[in-house]
Amino acid sequence: MNLPNYFLADLPVEASLTPTLITDACRQIRRNRQQYLLPRSTSSIIQILDSLGREWLQVDSPFRVHALEQGPGKTGFTERTLAHGLDSFFTQLTAENLEALVVQELGNVNRLDGFYEGAFARGPQLLLQIGAGSIPNPVLLDMALGLLTKSAQFIKCASGQSFIPRLFAHSIYEADSKLGACIEIAEWKGGTDILDSAAFAEADCVSATGSDETLAAIRNKLPLKTRFLGYGTRVSFGYITREALARDTKGLAKLAAQDVAAWDQQGCLSPHVIYVEAGGKATPDLFAQRLSEELDALEEHQPRAQLTTAEAAAISTRRSFYEVRAAHSPDTQMWASSGSTAWTVIFEGEPQFQMSCLNRFVYVKPVADLTQTLQAAEMVRDKVSSVGLAATAAQTSDLAAQLAHWGITRICPLGEMQRPPLKWRHDGRSPLADLITWTTLESQP
Repeated sequence: MNLPNYFLADLPVEASLTPTLITDACRQIRRNRQQYLLPRSTSSIIQILDSLGREWLQVDSPFRVHALEQGPGKTGFTERTLAHGLDSFFTQLTAENLEALVVQELGNVNRLDGFYEGAFARGPQLLLQIGAGSIPNPVLLDMALGLLTKSAQFIKCASGQSFIPRLFAHSIYEADSKLGACIEIAEWKGGTDILDSAAFAEADCVSATGSDETLAAIRNKLPLKTRFLGYGTRVSFGYITREALARDTKGLAKLAAQDVAAWDQQGCLSPHVIYVEAGGKATPDLFAQRLSEELDALEEHQPRAQLTTAEAAAISTRRSFYEVRAAHSPDTQMWASSGSTAWTVIFEGEPQFQMSCLNRFVYVKPVADLTQTLQAAEMVRDKVSSVGLAATAAQTSDLAAQLAHWGITRICPLGEMQRPPLKWRHDGRSPLADLITWTTLESQP
């Protein structure tokens, strides 16, 4: 598939980005927005996104085929991991879900089309979206949100991570060239001040995902007039009650394995620890064993990506530590893939939250109840994004309330941790409303 040079990310590798190129691109997409995007109805934009979602799900879609053929070399993820991850996003990119999102955030699907009930919602003129890490889905969602708010948008990808967002931008351009002309895609190394400054000077809203240190650095560089939306470092964990475990140990292990394997455990929604209540008919260590079996089965048809030497060494070092501990402590057990670092399950009696080294390396820890779990996770209390919950229907409401009061912003079923719904309020914030400025029209006497 030969893609035309529509975007800065399409330039050959030997081409150099300059501040002038970035400034000119920002100003062009702002002009295009005025001409091509603002006159559109929200409903018409939703229909285009809906058709794109259906196209990307077709096995013979040229964009999907290209993503799966070239993606492993470009992104590091295997073809099956990419397919699974892209399906999880595009199955949700439907007209029904998009309309529900706009209504949830703004009250009416027509709010962005003009005054409705005395109020008019408008998006940024130029939205600069800074992506981080290797998972493409958050950037794809950002692009859809930018179109819904009728904003010209400049997507700055992390170095080497523009492949999937670039393909999505090309699919938008092919579906509607005028909408595609309101988008720019580029990538450069973070912290390149001369390029960052050129983009910052043109944007009236900047949305960024990255480490807390990266967000602080970006905030300090922005003009005071520029709105800034930052999404920093987050972690997640699972929680299983003894009653739920007794009902279906193997089924819950399969769901947990899906959460661990999705995007190879990269990103803020992947579980580092699965907490399991002890004292029931099924034991937490039995769950850990079943989880290892499910991860082993997943490796057969959804293999983990090849790791760098440093990543593989980190897993090997951690395994060596737990091999020694398991030999001397009955409260520690380890299950690991044979002959590779493909997956690792550590069962550990100490409940304190433990950061995983990722790439399908997960802890299972027994606890008495949710109170003990939250005490054990106190060290990351302000950093927890999601909790994958497995509980009976009678338990769920009380457990969810306890988690909410503790500060959790997303509670989802186990097995759905890396599949947030389109209406997900990222870090407890409104995905569309955060981008909006309101104008009110007061009735005249």
